[in-house]
Amino acid sequence: MGKTVFVFSGQGAQVPGMGKSLYDNSPAAKAVFDMAEAIRPGTIAQCFEGTKEELSVTINTQPCVFAVDLAAAAAVKEKGIAPDYVAGFSLGEIAALAFSGMLTYEDAFRLVCKRAEFMDEAAKSEKGAMAAVMKLTPQRVEEICAGFKKAYPVNYNSPAQTVVAAAEDEIDALCDIVKAEKGKAVKLAVSGAFHSPFMNGAADKLAEYLKDVEYGEANIPVYSNVTAQPYEGDYKALTAAQVKNPVKWQTTVENLIAQGADRFIEVGVGKTLTGLIKKINSDVQAINIQDKEGLDTL
Repeated sequence: MGKTVFVFSGQGAQVPGMGKSLYDNSPAAKAVFDMAEAIRPGTIAQCFEGTKEELSVTINTQPCVFAVDLAAAAAVKEKGIAPDYVAGFSLGEIAALAFSGMLTYEDAFRLVCKRAEFMDEAAKSEKGAMAAVMKLTPQRVEEICAGFKKAYPVNYNSPAQTVVAAAEDEIDALCDIVKAEKGKAVKLAVSGAFHSPFMNGAADKLAEYLKDVEYGEANIPVYSNVTAQPYEGDYKALTAAQVKNPVKWQTTVENLIAQGADRFIEVGVGKTLTGLIKKINSDVQAINIQDKEGLDTL
């Protein structure tokens, strides 16, 4: 019997209107949104009515995407489907921690609000940019980045896609090299160079904030972006380190498959992770659940 994984989507997947169908059709999802609204008034309006521009601001994006992620997972659980493992991409990892029971929903949501604030501050203090590189191996992307003062591979997404972060004045030159080598580079509409040393300050502030946050033991193993293995050791240090270290998504998925996972359910807005998982291993099932239609066909 194969095993099921819930994967929680990250920043960048946000779209206007996200989560409303879940709110209207799932009591469990509604409870998640109501929790978020009580802590951060205006969250529901931003999710359901916010513009693309409003939702792309980091301090709005992260709380809103987190709420949709957790609401989708709660709605799927309400249908009687429970995962054997959970993992989240970047921001999605905090939703995974909450769903696993390591953090309360309330503590996790407050943590996300602080995470967004700290990452936004770091992005404004040192300007950086990000680009998705396709058609080149991760190893070649690492070599290209090494030729620049401040350029780093930050998301190892699939065998043919690696996201890089770089100084704002270096990103265009890096993209030019990629294109010269017959690769493809697409600059991302993000406000900072996430998961890189540009976020060292954010990681430090997050570590300080986490001193007062209580972690419990997971009811479901949570795979870490930093290690691509289940959370173990110093949970708080792993959570803080995540914002300044690469997301090892491909290795995480491969490790989960090695543990018997053959069904991945992307909970939250978008199909980004579903697409990446299919590129990593086309033999496993990968579906996304972000609305009533997805719940009905699940």
